[in-house]
Order: sequence, then structure tokens, then C-alpha cells
Amino acid sequence: MPKTNSQVITCKGIVSWGNDEPLKVEEIQVEPPKSSEVRVKILYASVCHSDILFSNGFPIPSFPRVLGHEGVGVVESIGEEVTEVEEGDLVIPAYVAECKTCENCMSEKTNLCLKYPLSYNGLMLDGTSRMSIRGQTAYHEFSCSTWCEYMVINVNFVLKIDPRTPLPDASFLSCGFSTGYGAAWKEAKVEKGSTVAVFGLGAVGLGAIKGAKSQGAAKVIGIDKNPRKEAKGRAFGMTDFINPDESDKSIVELVRDLTKGMGVDYSFECTGVPHLINQAIEATKLAAGKIIQIGAGEHLSVNINFIGLILGRTLKGSIFGGLKAKSDLPIIYEKCRNGEIQLDELLTHEIQLEDVEKVSELLKQPNCVKVLIKI
Repeated sequence: MPKTNSQVITCKGIVSWGNDEPLKVEEIQVEPPKSSEVRVKILYASVCHSDILFSNGFPIPSFPRVLGHEGVGVVESIGEEVTEVEEGDLVIPAYVAECKTCENCMSEKTNLCLKYPLSYNGLMLDGTSRMSIRGQTAYHEFSCSTWCEYMVINVNFVLKIDPRTPLPDASFLSCGFSTGYGAAWKEAKVEKGSTVAVFGLGAVGLGAIKGAKSQGAAKVIGIDKNPRKEAKGRAFGMTDFINPDESDKSIVELVRDLTKGMGVDYSFECTGVPHLINQAIEATKLAAGKIIQIGAGEHLSVNINFIGLILGRTLKGSIFGGLKAKSDLPIIYEKCRNGEIQLDELLTHEIQLEDVEKVSELLKQPNCVKVLIKI
């Protein structure tokens, strides 16, 4: 029989109260899990660029919002009809579910489940929240809120992992790095011997580099204005580095210089910066280039040079790198366990939950890749 703790838990979490408002640590009331839900005690969480977007009200300004979607924790209690996990299991959240029975889950064309859809509104599947602050409804981020000591999440959005897994690694797997890795593996299906350009060498970009190399790419060009990212890129398999600030040439020209004037087979745009999307398009080969748009920015629409596309290139959007949470994440997880992927290269800073005011400044540090929050 399911063991459900019917008590509301009062705990601490990091909350955004509005665009440009400072993040605050608040006391949050977390309800017990309902049917098909679990309540998780979060151990570690990590910072992703998407968290900052949500804190600023993008794409939906729902406040107060309890932030965080990367993390790892232990199942504290379970609701009715939960059979996949038990109390005490170590789990990571995923903001994309996989039911394995709907049309999309049975297709190789997409990872967006129809039965348990991706949500931005901050509410559970029944249209309500499991969190409140002083009686006011608090909104989740995606399917969860990992910057909180406890959270409730639908069981179809969690993945049970080996309890021996290093906790920082587990947190990083739940979004950024996996998204980039999956984009090269599942979305682009990078071919052996091909050429690749990666725009932006944060956790997503480094994942794309590693994914492309694992697929057998011969040349992987990393592009970033931060010179300190070169070492990180090479640690994950980057063969060439471009710092646009160190040349009078455009990024497109610099990429073509490294590819005998042809451009690359695949571009991965990991920043969401509007003008870089067109650069990523033009940096690929005429008639055959494939561009995967992963990065998200604060602009709901951007201007695209359609001439670059009608000349035979393909621009494809990607959410969670095309990964199916239940089928594909365990494969990446196993690569980490056997040493093929070294996620410890991502960790640059660690803070306590109470140090939330440090997040924005740490993200501006030139050596910052991932900030780990000890909950």
C-alpha cells in the first residue's frame, strides 16, 4: 500500500515575486502528494539559465514562483497509484514526461508526451498548485520546484537513479548538460566524420560538444566570448575554439576559415541571443546544413534570414535535447557511471540555499559554468 504523509510541510525555498525583484528565501507550505504524485526532499539543486528567465516572468508571469528544475532528492512520501518509486528512493526530476503509450511517446520524431504535457503555467496537471506562501498560491517551475527543501511532482516526471550516484552529477543530468548532449544525439543525429559548431559554452553547449564527439564528429568548433571557456570545451572534446572578440571577422567567416570555406554540417545555438541564430544558420553548409535551436531568450520572436533557410538548410527547435526521460536519460546516466562522461568538470561554484543573493553575481563570473545549491 502507498505510504502517504498527509501532513503539510513548512520549509524554506527560493522565490521570485516579480520581474526584476530580488530573489528571496521564504517559508513555504508544501501539501502532501495527490494521486500519481510524490513529495521529494531535495538534497541538491543547480542553476540553469531557464531559472533566471522564469524569475523574470518568461514565458508566463506567474508569481510568486518557487524556482528550480534541476535537482536530486529522496522520495519522502507517495500518493495513491504510485508504483514506480518508493519512499527513500533517490530521484531526479525531468520537465518532459514519457508515458510510453501516446502517439508522441511511441514516435521517434518527438519527445513531447501528449498524456503528460510540458507546462509553463506553474500548476500541476489538475490545474492547482501544491505550494503556498502565507496563504497565497505559489507557482511551480515547469513540473517541479527544486530550489526548495520539499516539492511535489507527478511521478511521470521523475526518474529513479542509483543511490551511489554523486549528487552534483545527478542534479546536472536533469536538464542543462543532458539537453545539449541529447540535441547532438537525438535531434541532429550527428554523423561520424561530420563538422559541428556550438554557440555558447555553458552546460548546454558543453553537453552538445560531448554529444557530437560521442557520435563521431571529426571537428567540433566551440564559440564563446569568454576565453576561459576554451579549457572547458576542450575537456569535453572540442577541437577548435573561436572567440568573436579576438577577430575583426564575423563568426560565420571564422567558421568557414576552419572548414575550407564550406561551413559546418551542424550548428547548435545554445544561447538564445537573437542575432546568433542567424549566425548559426549561415555557419552551416549550403543545401545541407542543419541548425538545432536549443537556447531560450527573453524574446518571443526573432527575425530570421529566410534566404539562408530556403537555400536548403534546416532549422529545428529542440526541448530537452529531444530526450525521452525514461528511455534516454538512463543511457546518459550509464555513460557517466562508466566514466565516459565526466560531469564534475561542470561544477564551478557551490552555495547554501540561504545564499540566494549570490546567484546572479556568480553567474557573471568568467569561470562560472554550474552553480550547485546545497539544500
